[in-house]
Amino acid sequence: MQNKVLILDFGSQYTQLIARRVRELNIYCEIFPFNKIPKELNNYSSVILSGSPFSVRDKNSPKPDLIFILNNFPVLAVCYGAQLIAEQFGGLVAASNIREYGRANLSYINQDDLLFSSINIGSQVWMSHSDTIKDLPDSANLLASTDDVKNAAYKIKDKKIYALQFHPEVYHTTDGKKILENFLVNISNLKQDWTPDSFVDLTVESLKSKIGNDKVILGLSGGVDSTVAAVLLHKAIGDNLNCVFVNNGLLRKNEFQDVLNQYHGMNLNVKGIDYSDEFYSALKGIEDPELKRKTIGRVFIEAFDDESKKISNANWLAQGTIYPDVIESISATGGPSATIKSHHNVGGLPDFMKLSVVEPLKLLFKDEVRRVGASLGIDPKLLGRHPFPGPGLGIRILGDITREKVNILQEVDHIFIEGLKEWDLYDKVWQAGAMLLPVNSVGVMGDERTYEKCVALRAVESTDGMTADWVDLPYKFLQQISNKIINRVKGVNRVVYDISSKPPATIEWE
Repeated sequence: MQNKVLILDFGSQYTQLIARRVRELNIYCEIFPFNKIPKELNNYSSVILSGSPFSVRDKNSPKPDLIFILNNFPVLAVCYGAQLIAEQFGGLVAASNIREYGRANLSYINQDDLLFSSINIGSQVWMSHSDTIKDLPDSANLLASTDDVKNAAYKIKDKKIYALQFHPEVYHTTDGKKILENFLVNISNLKQDWTPDSFVDLTVESLKSKIGNDKVILGLSGGVDSTVAAVLLHKAIGDNLNCVFVNNGLLRKNEFQDVLNQYHGMNLNVKGIDYSDEFYSALKGIEDPELKRKTIGRVFIEAFDDESKKISNANWLAQGTIYPDVIESISATGGPSATIKSHHNVGGLPDFMKLSVVEPLKLLFKDEVRRVGASLGIDPKLLGRHPFPGPGLGIRILGDITREKVNILQEVDHIFIEGLKEWDLYDKVWQAGAMLLPVNSVGVMGDERTYEKCVALRAVESTDGMTADWVDLPYKFLQQISNKIINRVKGVNRVVYDISSKPPATIEWE
């Protein structure tokens, strides 16, 4: 695949948004950290440099050797990247006299240049920087300005090297997608042919070549990711795929049997195993959220190891890992971004488990997974299912985990989710769930004092889980759900609704 874009990550919070915007143009891209540039660059046709929390004036800021890239590829440098290129070509970057952050409007545009084709003066852009390009290199032509930022965009003469001080990838840059399209299609001459169908075809061929006649064991969760991974693998290797659904004791109410029933008729070889006792035993007394995640991941691996030994010639463990999982767990493929939390299906296998890992979806965002699933003919109701974390209710119970707490949260969650469906709100929410808090509060029921649990309801809207906003659910709905929970779930006397967005809060509480 040579019709693809290399995005070099300098640690910007927006790097993943660049990738999303590129893929929305039906062009494939990959993110690599600035300090791990691929040795084989012939597979790429264009390069984008991201922003960064660093200042180019800092002696410890990222300054990789980009000479080969700058001499051989069309390059679009964004924010920090624009300042880095300016400095390397002899320009001057200095601290800005004013805080250049937020909305701005283009007051000058060189509309003769392809990058700003069909972009008009007054177009809104988004600034996010404290340094500014005071003087452009002698070899640069000015392409755009705002009232406060003279050098908002420029081009290196006689080269396909473009730089933007603003962020074209964010929503607030109204013509950002068009600018990216101009660069990728009109300047870099990339084809817009990366579609769900093409992804399926390429992935199936790759899986056939990689796996051969070996058998694969896949852990199903009943969710979108593992289901799409299963159908994709089955298309590639047929009956050599062995699916296992593990009951970890942390599933939603009735979910173990419901999931097994859901796969009936899909021609998948699925086996359900009950490992709840092992999970509860391993989690006993553990309160730290990161340790809970790692413990759940370890027991999952032990369960799959036990099952793999029962299948001759099973040399592969398949996982439904997707891009946000990878980004949050290992900092954008090892780049300088901060690790948020570990995911149970990211990070490799222990030495004792003699299986290689195959992750056919690990470079896809959530919405892309759904589009691939539709291309594979998977039931839209299944594809529309809310995301559910791999560690299950284990990371929605703050503090230690017991069967009693799980039973309480299962009932609360069931009332909430079924209520969303009854009120025709389920499909308007990207993800919803309930959290059991490690606090008791005073209440009164039937003229008697109670001292029982508090639960928090969470509902967010998002496209891929990288960012999310809380959903403004109707007050009457929340009132009804609160009453049902308090009246029907013994042990709960208080319900609150979480109105935090991501960032700063994550979707899950742990």
